[in-house]
Amino acid sequence: MEERLLMKGNEAIGEAAIHAGCRYYFGYPITPQSELIAYMAKRLLKIEGATFLQAESEISAINMVYGAAAAGGRVMTSSSSPGISLKQEGISYIACAELPCVVVNVMRGGPGLGSIQPAQGDYFQATKGGGHGDYRLIVLAPSSVQELVDLTIKAFDLADKYRNPAMLLADGLLGQMMEPVQFKEFDEKSIPSKESWALGSSKGREPRRIVPFDLDPVELEKIVNRLKQKYQDMQKEVEYELVNIDNPDIVIVAYGSIARIAKTTIQMAKKEGINIGLIRPITLFPFPYKVIEDTADNVDKFLVTEMSLGQMIEDVKIAVKGKAEVSFYGRTGGVVISPVEILEEVKRLLK
Repeated sequence: MEERLLMKGNEAIGEAAIHAGCRYYFGYPITPQSELIAYMAKRLLKIEGATFLQAESEISAINMVYGAAAAGGRVMTSSSSPGISLKQEGISYIACAELPCVVVNVMRGGPGLGSIQPAQGDYFQATKGGGHGDYRLIVLAPSSVQELVDLTIKAFDLADKYRNPAMLLADGLLGQMMEPVQFKEFDEKSIPSKESWALGSSKGREPRRIVPFDLDPVELEKIVNRLKQKYQDMQKEVEYELVNIDNPDIVIVAYGSIARIAKTTIQMAKKEGINIGLIRPITLFPFPYKVIEDTADNVDKFLVTEMSLGQMIEDVKIAVKGKAEVSFYGRTGGVVISPVEILEEVKRLLK
């Protein structure tokens, strides 16, 4: 049986990244993910050939990621909400250059400097681009410390597969909590070869531009349409969890920390004779539109719960296509929704 370790979420992300073959990390500390950067410093500085650098700013950090990714390294950066905002231009460049990297966002309250408490107000920023231009990120949403581990590793694999930035979208609650986790053995030989595109490996092929742009709008459109096709191909990576989905009175749609809180609500509701289902998107991009649409054929009411003013609800409404009523319950500013609050809202909607 594999050893189980009790780890804080932020530190588990760091260890998972190292297990995934990440040997380059560039970042800048910000609560509530500062333990992650500290952990990467402690671990990477002991690994031969690895590089850790605390940059002078988030802007510098993401551009260092750009360089390491262009050279073919498995590279990661991390931050929290306002820090991710500063990285957006660099992320847009990396997406256009078709380079793989992993960006971790341990979300906090906002807007502006906000608070250091957990929140989910960065959904639009993560799933709709965030920076300028037509691009998308692969976005994975864990709801436990074990999933922080598993989805960090998956983020590196998907980033390589599609040559695209992948974001792990967690929040301060997950980053700070401690749970037992397991790490699978990793074989660095499993990392796909990057000789066909990485800088320094151009022998026998055309030189590669790492800052792709074209002042000719027709040529630039060709680049954007190539990216569009890649994003369409990503649809096969959709992942979600279904809970108690057979003949529910109402279906909750939630991700991350709020999804696990909603599971407690489901158990509480059963004692009162209320049957609640749950759809938990694990990939926020690509989003599980089809399973929500199919569920709407048999369910009259959906309740979207988020630690925000309501962002994912827009994708849920697109998925439902008017077949059912879609309601919302949220808290913002760093207030964590309780299971009791969700249950009370369910009761109100079922009257």
